[in-house]
Amino acid sequence: MLMLLADWLQQFEPSFRVFSYLTLRAILSTLTALLIAVLIGPRMIRWLQTMQIGQTVRDDGPQSHLAKSGTPTMGGLLILAAIVVSVLLWADLTNRYVWVTLSVVVGYGIIGFIDDYRKVVRKDPKGLIARWKYFWQSVIAIGVALYLYASQQDPAETALLVPFFKDVMPQMGLFFIVMTYFVIVGTSNAVNLTDGLDGLAIVPTVLVAGAFAIFAYTTGNINFSAYLNIPYLPLTSELVIVCTAIVGAGLGFLWFNTYPAMVFMGDVGSLALGGTLGIIAVLVRQEIVLVIMGGVFVVETLSVILQVGSFKLRGQRIFRMAPIHHHYELKGWPEPRVIVRFWIISIILVLVGLATLKLR
Repeated sequence: MLMLLADWLQQFEPSFRVFSYLTLRAILSTLTALLIAVLIGPRMIRWLQTMQIGQTVRDDGPQSHLAKSGTPTMGGLLILAAIVVSVLLWADLTNRYVWVTLSVVVGYGIIGFIDDYRKVVRKDPKGLIARWKYFWQSVIAIGVALYLYASQQDPAETALLVPFFKDVMPQMGLFFIVMTYFVIVGTSNAVNLTDGLDGLAIVPTVLVAGAFAIFAYTTGNINFSAYLNIPYLPLTSELVIVCTAIVGAGLGFLWFNTYPAMVFMGDVGSLALGGTLGIIAVLVRQEIVLVIMGGVFVVETLSVILQVGSFKLRGQRIFRMAPIHHHYELKGWPEPRVIVRFWIISIILVLVGLATLKLR
């Protein structure tokens, strides 16, 4: 929006051309989302407290979590508002990748909002019934996948990039639709499962989004893409603005979500952020790298799958409690120790993911 205004003002003052530079807009996108989150955060927390929208804590979990009962949740609304406003202000709104990403942000945010609303306002512990949650997640993911497949303008848009192998880039064909579906839905639910401790999910999300900003920039730049031997996809450059907006909004939310949390993001935040990371990975053709950089999300999800599978098949549990972050709490680790160590692991995994740009 402001980019269009700056383009119009260039005819009167050439210095407005500076706002066409992607790097400047990325910085402004980060700062805008951060300021929105920090400035609106206190008011939203007070409003959530007034509306008695508080977290319900399971009594079969770590006893230290019982003190968190009643802490305001649905703070993900703050994150999504900061992201959407920042992107609308600083991104090139003629870029279809921007609108595809925003559709996932808003669509999955609505699903999460309905789930949270049923849990904390209508006091329905089940929230949105699982099959309906997955149904609507699937509808959005399949719709996006079909659109991307039908609107592709370059074979590279549906090719699978294999990390560390520069000459391995098979065409997926219709399997692209299947891959896109599982990446979006899978990442959405993985982030949702990870969101169980103060700040545990938001920092890995910020780290992965920041890394994807680099992937989007290099993929959308003809010189860098040629140098790194990766496909040149010009539309991905504007995803830098989306990624930096996620970084800014996430850091602003962390201001209030750090231990001990003043507010939780709820499903409205975790489902939307996970789905957004998934669609960005698809658009920049880095689905496999997402598995590497989002390793914490992957392990959290696998711990739940293994726990449920083991209990159904053998009648025994592998972990003291799943997701795995609760397992370590029940082993006696203080919550801050679990959180920070998972953050450290995320930093390492993101660095490994970034290394795939050059090590090919």
